[in-house]
Amino acid sequence: MSFLWVAAEGICALSANKLRNFLMMLGMIVGVALLAVIMAVGKGTQQKVIKRVDTWPIRVIKVNAGGGKGYTRPQAGVATLKLEDADAIRDRIRGWDLMLCVAEKRGLPMKFGSRQCQADVFAVEPTYCEMQSWPVQEGEEIGTEDIRTMARVCVVGTTLAKTLFGEDNPIGEYIYIGKVRFRVKGILKSRGIGPGGTDSDNRALIPLTTGMRRLFNQGYISYVRVRMKSVAAVPNAVKTIRQLLRKRHHISPPETDDFSIVTAKQIAEVARGISRTLTAVLVALAGLSLLVGGVVMMNILLISVAERTKEIGLRRALGATQHAILVQFLTEALSVTLIGMTLGAALGWSVSVALRRYTPVITETAWEPFALVIPFALLFGVAFGVHPARRAARLHPVEAMR
Repeated sequence: MSFLWVAAEGICALSANKLRNFLMMLGMIVGVALLAVIMAVGKGTQQKVIKRVDTWPIRVIKVNAGGGKGYTRPQAGVATLKLEDADAIRDRIRGWDLMLCVAEKRGLPMKFGSRQCQADVFAVEPTYCEMQSWPVQEGEEIGTEDIRTMARVCVVGTTLAKTLFGEDNPIGEYIYIGKVRFRVKGILKSRGIGPGGTDSDNRALIPLTTGMRRLFNQGYISYVRVRMKSVAAVPNAVKTIRQLLRKRHHISPPETDDFSIVTAKQIAEVARGISRTLTAVLVALAGLSLLVGGVVMMNILLISVAERTKEIGLRRALGATQHAILVQFLTEALSVTLIGMTLGAALGWSVSVALRRYTPVITETAWEPFALVIPFALLFGVAFGVHPARRAARLHPVEAMR
């Protein structure tokens, strides 16, 4: 009895009980489909993160108020960064060509007539639009004269403008931010959803001096951005800024910084680390699903061995060896896993394409599930099929036919 003939017998045996074999495949189908979708979503998310990270200017250094690792945004209400610190950075650092100080407040009340909403308010310097590469689409930017005179003027985002004014032109109109009246002098170009998942266009810009003295009533800022003339100057500038601020804030080892310094390289490392961790967790969940599917397959194969005891006994009586019986049942297990994983990969690909086409979820078709179908099928088929196959092969012919 040749090996190929025995293997063919095992494959033909699959058609004897289609429902049972489908149930054996079901766990594999679900597990591989889940793995394919997870990897597609993970790749899509990673590409989205990398794309957003790439928009961060590689020559820009951001100094946030508040310490701690992993912070890319300033901590609210922390008063550790002052204009004097920004002035010291401006005087001490060499090789910069643009600097920006910002004081921000999130979710302040806005009002125009009977319309009310909440929006983020950024008290900025005239360099804001250039530093952020965020021009106005209509009207004027915050200017030097606005800073000098503490003018009560603002530039609004498109979402805020639409919420308060509808389709009307807001230029020249007056709105209330908190209890202070501001004249709208410009509208920012739409930017959409930001990296944190919030609406970047739901904001208002006001002069830095106006914000600190008339609206926020505070003597500290939220962050400083410094744009260097070259990428090569960034590491030394970061080192100098850290030493300067630690000295100014009287921080000695082992005390931690009361500020954080962020660069494009740090953001990329954090973003990629989060993406890798998330993908690893999701893949582990998919692996657990495959494990459950393998256990289900093994138990159904054991039931199949019990149901086919007389068939096995008859084959042994007619001259089939233990090796032939082992090969037959292993072939069944391998065929089930291979077909199930192939169907699962196809299902996962279809779901990934549907998600990308019909939902906001960003997916990128992953090749890994397709490349791993055959080795995974062999691994799971042998791992979960060998026990039932060995049990079938060890049945005594006479005992089995009783």
